[in-house]
Amino acid sequence: MPDPTEHQPIYGLDDRPELPKTLVLGAQHVLTMFGATVSVPLLFGPILGMSPGEIARLISAVMLCSGLATLLQTTIGTRLPIVQGVSFSFLGAFFYIIGETAAEATALGVPAGPLAMRYIAGAIILGALVEITIGFSGLVGFLRKALSPVVIGPVIMLIGLALFMHGAPKAGTHWPIGGLTILLIIIFSLVLSRTKRYFRLFPILTAVLGVTLLCYLLSKMGVFPQGHPSHVSLAAVGDSQWIRLDPRELIFPWGAPKFHLGFFLAILAGYLASMIESVGDYHAVSYMSGGGDPTAKQLNRGIGSEGIGCFLTGVFGGFASTSYSENIGLIGLTKVGSRWVVQVGGIILVLLGIFGKFGGFAAAIPGPVVGGLYCALFGLISAIGIQQLAKADLSSDRNLFISGFSLFMGLSVPAYFAARASAEVLGPGQTLALYVPTVEGLMASMPATLGGIVGSIGSTGMAVAAICGILLDNLIPGSPEERGLGPSLLVPEAGDLGVGER
Repeated sequence: MPDPTEHQPIYGLDDRPELPKTLVLGAQHVLTMFGATVSVPLLFGPILGMSPGEIARLISAVMLCSGLATLLQTTIGTRLPIVQGVSFSFLGAFFYIIGETAAEATALGVPAGPLAMRYIAGAIILGALVEITIGFSGLVGFLRKALSPVVIGPVIMLIGLALFMHGAPKAGTHWPIGGLTILLIIIFSLVLSRTKRYFRLFPILTAVLGVTLLCYLLSKMGVFPQGHPSHVSLAAVGDSQWIRLDPRELIFPWGAPKFHLGFFLAILAGYLASMIESVGDYHAVSYMSGGGDPTAKQLNRGIGSEGIGCFLTGVFGGFASTSYSENIGLIGLTKVGSRWVVQVGGIILVLLGIFGKFGGFAAAIPGPVVGGLYCALFGLISAIGIQQLAKADLSSDRNLFISGFSLFMGLSVPAYFAARASAEVLGPGQTLALYVPTVEGLMASMPATLGGIVGSIGSTGMAVAAICGILLDNLIPGSPEERGLGPSLLVPEAGDLGVGER
């Protein structure tokens, strides 16, 4: 007979593990989100023409902003154990801003990188004010009744599926190490965890640190030479400064923000996609943490707090932040749903942004290890989407069509926009991998017009699935029971439009 406590969290939302254990669990969250967070500044730094020192400053700014946004989300936001980090929903808008400001930088005779970052900061700040208004006005919670499991399920599935490019391709740069990481995570989290409590709590941390230490030893022995995907170099530690407390380096490090209406309109699409994805994340992490469905007030506070977090990223020189799906998968594996643990992780992120040496050590984790980690986590997120969809009546042809159509379009429409962007750059008769649009293609497909906003939304699978699901689920007749809407979602709560406690 199955154990009814098997799927219950070891630590629930309000539990506080002992401090040493909490520190390790918080560090595990940081390790999980570190690769995706750092990959964005590493992507944009060379495109912006930044020097290694400027890229290091950008990474530190991103870490600081992620930590502050995480603390906001876990204290005044949803108060769920959800980590905030750089959002990939904004990449198209950022590429467009970089492309458009290059000519201005040349004309002014100034470096292109800092100028583009000033315009990016201005667009982020204006968009954040919109997100704050949408969240704290209560609009998100009011619309909660339109977000049935038929809608939320496919969106959560796509949160995991849309990250497929960051799994095997990254682990496959050196399969022996990437595969070893996957194998150890499976053994630690699903086999040894049944008898050893340690492996239930720290499967990711143990696997990542263990494989990284192996890579370091093999690098010192010359088995993984410089340039090898699994090579571990501590050079970044020596090059990093100890502490960053100069206000000129922390507040508007690239200069005062600059504002442009077209850039503001372009980035709004990223905010829309980010908000839709976050609502799905809130449902997934709340369920995994034993909190049930999030309330309307939690949704309002969550989106409003994400807006404040994004505003701070504009002030401190980073990129817009959103809820991180990677860490939701970690909660599912470890069964640790304590918000206190994630708050400690947020503090660690702030320290990473202030003390450069910490970032140097974290940056030494090899790419194949990070890729193996993603392979183990992202599929679990999609499985949670299936679990959410199962709350609806799956014997209903109506629900099967809506959920299947939304899921398919969430995969197919972004592929269409990717192919279209590539075709515009390459021209007739030339081809490019369907799911991998080039940087130039993204920039070319992001004009500051309504078409650009549509393109940004269409390139985000979660947004496409949510729009299809919301329209069909609310236009096609179906009973509340059929749609999976319980009584708590049908009866307005006291203070639904407010921002009080859960």
